[in-house]
Amino acid sequence: MANVVNEFGVFLAPHRDDETRKAHAVAADKLGYGTVWFGTGSASVGDLAFVEDVLAATERITVATAIVNMWADEPEVLAESYHRLAGRYGKRLLLGIGVGHPESIAAYQSPYDKIVGYLDRLDAAGVPVEARILAALGDRVLKLAAERTAGAVPYLVPVAHTRHARSVLGPGKLLTPEQKVVVDEDPVAARAIGRPFVREPYLGLRNYVNNLRRHGYTEADVADGGSDHLIDDLVLHGTPESIAKRLRSHVDAGADHVAVQVLGPTPDVEAEHHRILAGLLL
Repeated sequence: MANVVNEFGVFLAPHRDDETRKAHAVAADKLGYGTVWFGTGSASVGDLAFVEDVLAATERITVATAIVNMWADEPEVLAESYHRLAGRYGKRLLLGIGVGHPESIAAYQSPYDKIVGYLDRLDAAGVPVEARILAALGDRVLKLAAERTAGAVPYLVPVAHTRHARSVLGPGKLLTPEQKVVVDEDPVAARAIGRPFVREPYLGLRNYVNNLRRHGYTEADVADGGSDHLIDDLVLHGTPESIAKRLRSHVDAGADHVAVQVLGPTPDVEAEHHRILAGLLL
């Protein structure tokens, strides 16, 4: 099994610049988080230059891509970068890979076949199964994650999905869902921060919307920027203690590790909330 160190990590999205995210990663390493997950969007990151920079700046934490988009980076390029870094950093490097979503790629066709072919080419290039983890929501890709990678990294999912995903993956495979949080006891203020991160782009993307429908949310929940019920499940809010308890619900449902994406008005606020949550989770 790949190395995620412990049950909680931090997810750093690309809405913050790389220097800020690097500083947060260094702090997360010192706080004891197990993994730092770097959101990449649809950008080309196959050279893993930023990942290498973060690995060099940290001592212990696993550094994971979340995700390398299969349409943006050729597997051979990614494999060459992996081998360059694995010799120096070993299991501290984890390749999160995925096929993205149809709306982002003009030439997007046959996503399942694209994943299979990409994994075949990573195999041929010598990237070990335990060094890669697959972005997965639906059962077909979850099963592929179990068969061909270290496990699955689902994004924007409720606890109900985590429970279901574990049943599909079976034992012995990593399940590492992402979970957004806003440390604020005022639900109106918290939703004002969290809702934009759910609405754009995810409630306009059919793979995410269909997945939410499969796990109990209605048409009304996914319309008009998301119902309060949906937003409150996808972006936890409240006291640090209440948020920590709800994050542990993913672990109770079968997750090995939760990638915690803290959202706040400024990077400094987010860093402080990483620190507070670390004291409760680690």
